[in-house]
Amino acid sequence: MKLSLLTKFLESYAPLNYQEDYDNSGLIVGEGDLEIAGVLVALDCTEEIVEEAILHGCNVIVTHHPIVFKGLKRLNGSNYIERVVIKAIKNNIALYAIHTNLDHVHNGVSGEICKRLNLKNPRVLRPKTGLLKKLITFCPNEQALQVRGALFNAGAGQVSDYSECSFNTEGYGTFKGSANTNPFVGEKGIHHQELEVRIETIFLAQDERKIIVALLENHPYEEVAYDIYSLNNKLHNVGAGMVGWLDQGMETEEFLIYLRDKMNASVIRHTQPLPKKIRRVAVCGGSGSFLLPDALAANADVFITGDFKYHEFFDADKKLMIADIGHFESEQFTSNLLVEIIQEKFPNFAIRLTEHNTNPINYFF
Repeated sequence: MKLSLLTKFLESYAPLNYQEDYDNSGLIVGEGDLEIAGVLVALDCTEEIVEEAILHGCNVIVTHHPIVFKGLKRLNGSNYIERVVIKAIKNNIALYAIHTNLDHVHNGVSGEICKRLNLKNPRVLRPKTGLLKKLITFCPNEQALQVRGALFNAGAGQVSDYSECSFNTEGYGTFKGSANTNPFVGEKGIHHQELEVRIETIFLAQDERKIIVALLENHPYEEVAYDIYSLNNKLHNVGAGMVGWLDQGMETEEFLIYLRDKMNASVIRHTQPLPKKIRRVAVCGGSGSFLLPDALAANADVFITGDFKYHEFFDADKKLMIADIGHFESEQFTSNLLVEIIQEKFPNFAIRLTEHNTNPINYFF
C-alpha cells in the first residue's frame, strides 16, 4: 500500500484545514508514492522512536505532535529535531503528524478523554468558524432536481444531523449567446429569458473541488453561473475541547481518584474543590488553559486539561475546579486511538503501537 492512501484516509478523518495556523500537521518527511512496509504510531517523534521503527521494519511513523513546528534553516544535527529528521531521511522513513486537526474532530483527542471517563452526550466546547462555504447557482427548473442531487452526493447540504439541505427560489435568467456559443436553451445571437431556479446550499471548505466538479458535470448550461461565499458560521461538531456529563454526580475526592485511575495520571494539580458534586465535565487534551472561559460558560463543574500556569489557576474564581493532569497524560491515549482507526480502515495492515513512553517529564514522590 502506498503512503498516499494512508494520508488520504487520515486527512478525511481529520482534515488538514481543521488545524490551527501555528501547527504543522501532515506529511513532514517522505513522498506519497512510498510503499509502506509498516507503520509505527507514537505521541512524539524522538530519536528512540525512529530507532524503534528501524528495529521493527516500519518505514512510516505517525505521531500526534509534529517533529517540525517552525521552519528549519539547516540540517546539521545540532539539536534533536534535526537529528530525528536526518535519521528518518537516511533510513527512508516517512514522518506524518496529525495534531490540532485531530484535536478538533468530534472523535479525536478530547473525544477519547470523554470515552475514557464515560461522559454522556459530549459536545464541542469551542466550535470552529470559517470551515463552511455557500454555493449559489442557477439552472432551468426541469434540471434543478438533477443538479441538487449531484451537489448532495458530493457532500453539500449537510447541516448537523440534517442532509440534503438547500434553499430554492424561482426567477428569470437572461442571456444572449454569441455566434461561437451552443446554448442549451434559446438561440445564439438572440436575447433569451429562461425560468430558472436559484439553488443555495452549504458545504465544507475542504470539499470545494468536489462540489464544483459535481456542479459542472451535471449542469446543462455551456457556461455555468455560480457564486461561492466563505461563511463565519460555527461548525458545532468541529472545534477545541469537549463537555459532557457523568452518569451520577461524584464528590471531589471520589472524582479525583476516578480521574487519576482512568487517565493513568501520576499527579493532579487542582484548584479548591467546590461545595457540590461534580457532574458536568469539560476536557481538552494537551494545553487547554485558553478554553477556561468556554468551560465556565458551559457551567462545567470541573475542567480537565494540562499545562496550566500558576496564575491561571486563579482564573477559575471558585466557579469550577481546574484539574491539570499533565500534557502527556491528557494525550497519551491518542496513540491508541490512531491505531484503532487505522486498523478499522485497513484491517490487514502492519501497524505497531510504540513501546516507548515519550513523556519528557518525570515525577519524584
